[in-house]
Amino acid sequence: MNQGFGHELPQRHAQQDHRQVSRYLVVIASSAGPVAKLFLDSREQVGEFDAGTEEVAVMTRNATSSLGAAEPEWDKALAGHSAGERAAAMVYLLDL
Repeated sequence: MNQGFGHELPQRHAQQDHRQVSRYLVVIASSAGPVAKLFLDSREQVGEFDAGTEEVAVMTRNATSSLGAAEPEWDKALAGHSAGERAAAMVYLLDL
């Protein structure tokens, strides 16, 4: 009978770097309904989900918001959206 004796030990776990903290939450209209998009400080998108979820309500509860994402820094991040959708978007600044 083999009880596992003589098997080599697994390698040490290599800790990977964690991704940065999301800084912006943009709620914007889409053809399938409003979506929430998470962005880093660099405006790199790191997540997208339905804006009707409970998580969006929790994240935006104490966040400061502004109307519109028509500024040039959002051009690349929201390139697939029309000017009207971008103007009506809500941009939330998330706490760190």
